Parts: sequence; C-alpha cells; structure tokens
Amino acid sequence: MEKIRLQKYVSDCGLMSRRAAEEEITSGNFTINGIVATLGDKVAPGRDEVCYKGKRIYKKHSDNYIYIMLNKPVGYVTTLSDEQGRPCITDLMNGLNTRVYPIGRLDMYSEGLLLLTNDGALTEKLTHPRHSVPKIYRVRLDSMITEEQYKKLLSPMEIEGYTIEPVYCEVLKREETKTILQMTLYEGRNRQIRRMCDQVGLHVRGLKRIAIGDIRLGTLKPGQWKYLSHEQIQYLKSI
Repeated sequence: MEKIRLQKYVSDCGLMSRRAAEEEITSGNFTINGIVATLGDKVAPGRDEVCYKGKRIYKKHSDNYIYIMLNKPVGYVTTLSDEQGRPCITDLMNGLNTRVYPIGRLDMYSEGLLLLTNDGALTEKLTHPRHSVPKIYRVRLDSMITEEQYKKLLSPMEIEGYTIEPVYCEVLKREETKTILQMTLYEGRNRQIRRMCDQVGLHVRGLKRIAIGDIRLGTLKPGQWKYLSHEQIQYLKSI
C-alpha cells in the first residue's frame, strides 16, 4: 500500500487542515504505531495506527462529511476553545454532535458568515492562497468617507510589508456621521479591512461578512447555523 504524508492523512480524516496538522505534528501531538511522529513522516492508511493526543483517528468516507454555515455574532472567537475563557463558536453549535472546524476566520469583533466542516481536504483547498474565493463584507464607518480616502482604499496598499491584492470597494451610503461600504477581498490577510481603513484615517465601527463566493448569509440570524445545501457543497468543491 502506498504511503502518504501524515498531514495529508489527518486532513483526509477530516480532523483538521494540513497546515494545522503540521503545527500539531511539530508539537508532538501525533503518534504513528505508538511512536511520536515528526514532520515528514508517512503512513499507510488502514495499516498504520495514527493517534492524536492518545486517540486513534480514522479516515472518513465522504458521506460522513458535514458542511454548515454559521452567522457568527460579535464577541465570539473563531476557535474551538480559548485559554482566556472567551466565548467560542463551539458554544453556538447546539445540536451538532460532530466536531467541525472553521474554514478561515473572523476576528472577535467581526460578525457574519463562517463556513465549518470536518472535510479537511476541502478546508485545505479553500484556504490555499492559489484559490482566490471572493469574500464580501459590509463595513460601517463612524464618519463620512472623503473622495481622497476612497481612492486610497482602491489603490495598491501595503500591510506589514506585504502588498495586498486590489480590493473592490463600493460606497453604499454616505452621511455626515457614517458611511457604509461594501468591500470584496480575494485574500484574507489578518484584520485586513481594519488595517486598510486605519491607514487612510477611517475607524471601523462594524464589520460583517455577508458572502463567500456564491454562498450568501441570507436571513440566518446571529448565533444561528444551518447545513449547506447539496448545490452549495458542490459549488465549493468546484472552485
């Protein structure tokens, strides 16, 4: 039987993405046949015993995968547990007996659409830099944006020494004390929108992700989740 890299096997099992698995392997949390695994180790699926923190993991069949969307409220962190005791998205997953992992992140003070699954291969695919899946956000500012500030948001910008890809930005509402923008990102730098606005002298009062590609948040209320439809799942896999 052909052997595959441990991180790929972990991803195929739906436990976590390959990159997350690499971190856990480096931390010594995986064993292969009772021996602590190291980065670069390979396994023979179905023959080698792979354990994560002492518990054996198995490769899932595709019909065991689940895919859901969550409307994350402000105040929750996009993690399964938090050392600081902050509310986590898992606190919102009432009625879900299967462990799922977020595809991407939203910071604690942002809200909106978050996709979760136990399909590690799909998570890896959608979070890989070469797959530019557009993400659409509604951004609420506490002041009126000027034409100069707006033009700067559309221009090439540098964040922490990295030149970000162009961002599509549309002004939906502009009033004396507030502005509503719709911004479309094709990459997900950490706190990118907030950092962009900071650079041009704008303060973000609210940030909500309303769509990931063709999948839209719709009428899902904050804190609620639901399963993706078959058509939505096939769309994600086709990207």
